[in-house]
Amino acid sequence: MTQVLSSLHGLGVAMVTPFNEQGNVDFPALQRMVEHQIEGGTAFLVVLGTTGETPTLSAAEQRRVVDFVLEVNAGRLPVVVGVTGNNTAELCERIHGWDVNGVAAFLVATPAYNKPGQEGLKAHYTAVADAAQRPVILYNVPGRTSCNMSAATTLALAEHPNVIGIKEASGDLEQIGDILASRPAHFAVWSGDDALAMPTVAMGADGLISVLGNAFPKPMAAMVEQASFGQTHEARSTHATLKPLMALMFEEGNPAGIKAAMNHLGLCEGDVRLPLTKASAALKDKLYAAIAALEVSAH
Repeated sequence: MTQVLSSLHGLGVAMVTPFNEQGNVDFPALQRMVEHQIEGGTAFLVVLGTTGETPTLSAAEQRRVVDFVLEVNAGRLPVVVGVTGNNTAELCERIHGWDVNGVAAFLVATPAYNKPGQEGLKAHYTAVADAAQRPVILYNVPGRTSCNMSAATTLALAEHPNVIGIKEASGDLEQIGDILASRPAHFAVWSGDDALAMPTVAMGADGLISVLGNAFPKPMAAMVEQASFGQTHEARSTHATLKPLMALMFEEGNPAGIKAAMNHLGLCEGDVRLPLTKASAALKDKLYAAIAALEVSAH
């Protein structure tokens, strides 16, 4: 457990699932993306998360994406796999049946649509952690699930031997601070918001699971490292250069923005699956200007 946690310190990237113009998974692009992360200093990969458009992938596609990433990665970086659902019994069956070869941990978001209370969340995650054959990372993202997991619930679940941390995307620094202040030593906290990563890591969090890192892993990894080592001035400066791009990522839905940026960099096409739509021409113009400004600041 300690070895898993130490390998997940720093920048994790919630990888997009690239599609070609026919709407199929673009495996050559996925290979480029894995290499881009490894070369860019990313600490670990997160596959089948929100940014991966996982709800639009069939079960067979999900398995192929994970297997392909594991093959290309070849053990170079830890791989975390997103496995989420709002039917606890079905999710436990699914997570227990996963071939966990090469998988470092599972990322499990709070159930969407059901809106369980705190006791329901505790029971849900306890059942999932009992069923999982790899460590579980909680994922609190109330903006998507309409369900906020309180600091008290997180800390109660942190006592489970198979729960190793949380991706916190509540946007609530006070709540995150409460978790950081009282967490057990074996429990990690990752920011789930690019825009809040710098203050969250400066408060003592272990890293960031990033969207923007798909395109720009080097500066994102640098910002996390600077904040982690108390280099506040440097972290603030890096954050300031990246902030315009962070804001644009979600202007028309994630991952439309990041895929447009990655297309501009030659990493993948900008295609997404319905109900999402590709970035508009207006958003692309803003993205390209922000990318150009970032490249100027890097020199």
